[in-house]
Amino acid sequence: MKACYDFIKDYWSEWFPELPAYQNFNRRVCDLHDVIRQISSHLITESGIDPELIDFLLDSMPIMVANEKRSGSAKTAGEICDKGYCSSKKQFYYGVKLHAFVQKQPSAIPKLFASWVTSASSADITSARENLDFIRNLNLFADKAYVDGAWAEELAARNVSLVTPAKLRKGETAKTVGDVTLNPGNPLMNSAVSAIRQLIESFFNWLIEKTNIQKASKVRSTNGLLAFIFARLAACFLF
Repeated sequence: MKACYDFIKDYWSEWFPELPAYQNFNRRVCDLHDVIRQISSHLITESGIDPELIDFLLDSMPIMVANEKRSGSAKTAGEICDKGYCSSKKQFYYGVKLHAFVQKQPSAIPKLFASWVTSASSADITSARENLDFIRNLNLFADKAYVDGAWAEELAARNVSLVTPAKLRKGETAKTVGDVTLNPGNPLMNSAVSAIRQLIESFFNWLIEKTNIQKASKVRSTNGLLAFIFARLAACFLF
Protein backbone atom coordinates (compact mmCIF):
# COMPACT_ATOMS: atom_id res chain seq x y z
CA MET A 1 0.00 0.00 0.00
CA LYS A 2 2.83 2.40 0.86
CA ALA A 3 4.53 1.65 -2.45
CA CYS A 4 1.31 2.49 -4.33
CA TYR A 5 0.94 5.74 -2.40
CA ASP A 6 4.55 6.77 -3.00
CA PHE A 7 4.26 5.99 -6.73
CA ILE A 8 1.13 8.16 -7.05
CA LYS A 9 2.77 10.96 -5.08
CA ASP A 10 6.02 10.86 -7.08
CA TYR A 11 4.64 10.45 -10.61
CA TRP A 12 0.94 11.42 -10.65
CA SER A 13 0.68 14.17 -8.06
CA GLU A 14 -0.71 16.72 -10.54
CA TRP A 15 -3.57 14.34 -11.29
CA PHE A 16 -4.37 14.06 -7.58
CA PRO A 17 -3.78 17.52 -6.09
CA GLU A 18 -5.85 16.66 -3.01
CA LEU A 19 -4.06 13.40 -2.24
CA PRO A 20 -4.36 13.01 1.56
CA ALA A 21 -1.63 11.97 3.96
CA TYR A 22 -0.67 8.31 3.76
CA GLN A 23 -2.56 7.35 6.95
CA ASN A 24 -5.81 8.78 5.58
CA PHE A 25 -5.20 7.26 2.15
CA ASN A 26 -4.66 3.84 3.73
CA ARG A 27 -7.77 4.14 5.90
CA ARG A 28 -9.93 5.06 2.90
CA VAL A 29 -8.71 2.05 0.93
CA CYS A 30 -9.43 -0.24 3.89
CA ASP A 31 -12.92 1.25 4.26
CA LEU A 32 -13.57 0.35 0.61
CA HIS A 33 -12.98 -3.38 1.20
CA ASP A 34 -16.58 -4.29 0.23
CA VAL A 35 -16.25 -2.37 -3.04
CA ILE A 36 -12.90 -4.02 -3.75
CA ARG A 37 -14.49 -7.42 -3.10
CA GLN A 38 -17.26 -6.62 -5.61
CA ILE A 39 -14.71 -5.46 -8.19
CA SER A 40 -12.80 -8.70 -7.72
CA SER A 41 -15.98 -10.76 -8.10
CA HIS A 42 -16.96 -8.84 -11.25
CA LEU A 43 -13.54 -9.33 -12.84
CA ILE A 44 -13.61 -13.06 -12.05
CA THR A 45 -17.06 -13.37 -13.64
CA GLU A 46 -16.03 -11.32 -16.68
CA SER A 47 -12.99 -13.55 -17.26
CA GLY A 48 -15.42 -16.21 -18.48
CA ILE A 49 -15.83 -19.92 -17.82
CA ASP A 50 -15.93 -22.47 -20.64
CA PRO A 51 -19.29 -24.32 -20.33
CA GLU A 52 -17.82 -27.26 -22.25
CA LEU A 53 -15.23 -28.00 -19.54
CA ILE A 54 -16.64 -29.90 -16.57
CA ASP A 55 -13.53 -30.61 -14.47
CA PHE A 56 -13.14 -28.31 -11.45
CA LEU A 57 -10.74 -28.27 -8.51
CA LEU A 58 -11.12 -27.12 -4.91
CA ASP A 59 -8.55 -26.27 -2.26
CA SER A 60 -7.46 -23.59 0.21
CA MET A 61 -4.25 -21.72 1.00
CA PRO A 62 -3.16 -19.85 4.15
CA ILE A 63 -3.00 -16.06 4.35
CA MET A 64 -0.55 -15.48 7.19
CA VAL A 65 -1.00 -12.41 9.37
CA ALA A 66 1.47 -13.76 11.95
CA ASN A 67 4.02 -16.56 11.70
CA GLU A 68 4.36 -19.62 13.92
CA LYS A 69 6.22 -17.81 16.71
CA ARG A 70 3.43 -15.25 17.12
CA SER A 71 0.51 -17.48 16.16
CA GLY A 72 -0.58 -17.96 19.78
CA SER A 73 -0.46 -14.30 20.80
CA ALA A 74 -1.48 -12.33 17.68
CA LYS A 75 -4.81 -10.50 17.84
CA THR A 76 -4.95 -8.52 14.58
CA ALA A 77 -8.29 -8.79 12.71
CA GLY A 78 -9.61 -11.10 15.43
CA GLU A 79 -13.11 -11.03 13.92
CA ILE A 80 -11.99 -13.33 11.11
CA CYS A 81 -8.48 -14.52 12.05
CA ASP A 82 -7.38 -17.29 14.40
CA LYS A 83 -4.66 -19.90 14.76
CA GLY A 84 -4.50 -22.70 12.23
CA TYR A 85 -2.16 -25.32 10.82
CA CYS A 86 -0.79 -25.43 7.28
CA SER A 87 -0.08 -29.08 6.45
CA SER A 88 1.86 -28.28 3.27
CA LYS A 89 4.28 -26.03 5.17
CA LYS A 90 4.01 -28.13 8.35
CA GLN A 91 3.61 -25.09 10.57
CA PHE A 92 1.07 -23.20 12.65
CA TYR A 93 0.12 -19.65 11.70
CA TYR A 94 -2.34 -16.91 12.61
CA GLY A 95 -4.60 -15.63 9.86
CA VAL A 96 -7.23 -16.85 7.44
CA LYS A 97 -7.71 -19.31 4.59
CA LEU A 98 -8.39 -18.30 1.02
CA HIS A 99 -10.56 -20.96 -0.63
CA ALA A 100 -10.52 -21.30 -4.42
CA PHE A 101 -12.90 -23.15 -6.73
CA VAL A 102 -11.26 -23.26 -10.16
CA GLN A 103 -11.95 -24.69 -13.61
CA LYS A 104 -9.35 -26.94 -15.22
CA GLN A 105 -8.07 -25.43 -18.47
CA PRO A 106 -6.30 -27.17 -21.36
CA SER A 107 -2.57 -26.35 -21.36
CA ALA A 108 -2.95 -23.48 -18.89
CA ILE A 109 -3.31 -22.79 -15.18
CA PRO A 110 -6.87 -23.22 -13.88
CA LYS A 111 -9.30 -20.31 -14.08
CA LEU A 112 -10.79 -18.97 -10.85
CA PHE A 113 -14.58 -19.37 -10.66
CA ALA A 114 -15.26 -18.53 -6.99
CA SER A 115 -13.31 -17.64 -3.86
CA TRP A 116 -14.04 -16.88 -0.23
CA VAL A 117 -12.26 -16.37 3.08
CA THR A 118 -12.61 -18.24 6.38
CA SER A 119 -10.69 -18.34 9.65
CA ALA A 120 -7.49 -20.40 9.68
CA SER A 121 -8.95 -23.08 11.95
CA SER A 122 -12.12 -23.65 9.93
CA ALA A 123 -12.65 -27.10 8.42
CA ASP A 124 -12.34 -27.14 4.62
CA ILE A 125 -15.23 -29.56 4.22
CA THR A 126 -17.59 -27.38 6.29
CA SER A 127 -16.67 -24.30 4.29
CA ALA A 128 -17.14 -26.14 1.00
CA ARG A 129 -20.62 -27.37 1.94
CA GLU A 130 -21.65 -23.83 2.89
CA ASN A 131 -20.27 -22.09 -0.19
CA LEU A 132 -20.67 -24.57 -3.06
CA ASP A 133 -24.37 -25.34 -2.84
CA PHE A 134 -24.79 -23.84 -6.33
CA ILE A 135 -22.60 -26.28 -8.31
CA ARG A 136 -24.23 -28.72 -10.75
CA ASN A 137 -23.19 -31.22 -13.45
CA LEU A 138 -19.42 -31.33 -13.05
CA ASN A 139 -16.45 -33.31 -11.76
CA LEU A 140 -14.91 -31.95 -8.56
CA PHE A 141 -11.32 -32.90 -7.70
CA ALA A 142 -10.23 -32.31 -4.11
CA ASP A 143 -7.85 -33.64 -1.46
CA LYS A 144 -8.54 -35.88 1.53
CA ALA A 145 -9.80 -32.97 3.63
CA TYR A 146 -12.99 -33.05 1.55
CA VAL A 147 -13.72 -36.75 1.97
CA ASP A 148 -17.22 -36.92 3.44
CA GLY A 149 -19.86 -39.50 2.60
CA ALA A 150 -22.85 -37.27 3.32
CA TRP A 151 -21.51 -34.42 1.19
CA ALA A 152 -20.63 -36.83 -1.63
CA GLU A 153 -24.27 -37.96 -1.63
CA GLU A 154 -25.50 -34.36 -1.70
CA LEU A 155 -23.23 -33.64 -4.66
CA ALA A 156 -24.27 -36.81 -6.48
CA ALA A 157 -27.90 -35.65 -6.27
CA ARG A 158 -26.78 -32.57 -8.24
CA ASN A 159 -24.86 -34.68 -10.75
CA VAL A 160 -21.52 -33.64 -9.24
CA SER A 161 -18.87 -36.37 -9.03
CA LEU A 162 -16.50 -35.82 -6.09
CA VAL A 163 -13.08 -37.30 -6.87
CA THR A 164 -10.60 -37.58 -3.97
CA PRO A 165 -7.67 -39.81 -3.03
CA ALA A 166 -8.49 -42.88 -0.90
CA LYS A 167 -8.54 -41.94 2.78
CA LEU A 168 -7.52 -44.61 5.27
CA ARG A 169 -9.10 -44.74 8.69
CA LYS A 170 -7.11 -44.67 11.90
CA GLY A 171 -5.34 -47.99 12.43
CA GLU A 172 -5.74 -49.15 8.84
CA THR A 173 -2.80 -49.98 6.63
CA ALA A 174 -2.19 -49.09 3.02
CA LYS A 175 -3.37 -52.58 2.07
CA THR A 176 -6.82 -52.58 3.65
CA VAL A 177 -9.76 -50.23 3.97
CA GLY A 178 -12.29 -51.82 6.31
CA ASP A 179 -12.82 -55.34 5.07
CA VAL A 180 -11.80 -54.53 1.51
CA THR A 181 -8.30 -55.18 0.19
CA LEU A 182 -7.02 -52.38 -1.97
CA ASN A 183 -6.29 -53.58 -5.49
CA PRO A 184 -3.23 -52.39 -7.45
CA GLY A 185 -5.36 -49.73 -9.14
CA ASN A 186 -5.85 -47.68 -5.96
CA PRO A 187 -2.33 -46.25 -5.85
CA LEU A 188 -2.67 -45.42 -9.53
CA MET A 189 -5.99 -43.71 -8.86
CA ASN A 190 -4.45 -41.68 -6.04
CA SER A 191 -1.57 -40.69 -8.29
CA ALA A 192 -3.95 -39.64 -11.06
CA VAL A 193 -6.03 -37.51 -8.69
CA SER A 194 -2.89 -35.94 -7.22
CA ALA A 195 -1.61 -35.09 -10.70
CA ILE A 196 -4.84 -33.23 -11.50
CA ARG A 197 -4.88 -31.55 -8.09
CA GLN A 198 -1.37 -30.25 -8.73
CA LEU A 199 -2.99 -27.78 -11.11
CA ILE A 200 -4.61 -25.84 -8.27
CA GLU A 201 -1.25 -25.73 -6.50
CA SER A 202 0.10 -24.16 -9.67
CA PHE A 203 -2.69 -21.59 -9.50
CA PHE A 204 -1.85 -20.74 -5.88
CA ASN A 205 1.87 -20.51 -6.70
CA TRP A 206 1.10 -18.17 -9.60
CA LEU A 207 -1.07 -16.01 -7.33
CA ILE A 208 1.63 -15.82 -4.66
CA GLU A 209 4.34 -15.02 -7.20
CA LYS A 210 2.31 -12.23 -8.80
CA THR A 211 0.92 -10.59 -5.64
CA ASN A 212 2.70 -11.95 -2.54
CA ILE A 213 -0.82 -12.52 -1.20
CA GLN A 214 0.24 -15.10 1.38
CA LYS A 215 2.17 -12.65 3.58
CA ALA A 216 -0.15 -10.21 5.33
CA SER A 217 2.03 -9.38 8.33
CA LYS A 218 1.66 -5.61 7.82
CA VAL A 219 -2.14 -5.71 7.99
CA ARG A 220 -3.57 -4.04 11.10
CA SER A 221 -7.36 -4.47 10.85
CA THR A 222 -10.12 -6.73 9.54
CA ASN A 223 -11.05 -4.22 6.83
CA GLY A 224 -7.41 -3.91 5.89
CA LEU A 225 -7.02 -7.68 5.57
CA LEU A 226 -10.09 -8.03 3.34
CA ALA A 227 -8.89 -5.13 1.16
CA PHE A 228 -5.43 -6.72 1.04
CA ILE A 229 -6.77 -10.09 -0.19
CA PHE A 230 -9.40 -8.99 -2.70
CA ALA A 231 -7.32 -6.15 -4.17
CA ARG A 232 -4.68 -8.73 -5.06
CA LEU A 233 -7.24 -11.06 -6.60
CA ALA A 234 -8.61 -8.14 -8.63
CA ALA A 235 -5.14 -7.14 -9.78
CA CYS A 236 -4.55 -10.61 -11.24
CA PHE A 237 -7.52 -10.18 -13.56
CA LEU A 238 -6.59 -6.66 -14.63
CA PHE A 239 -3.23 -7.65 -16.16
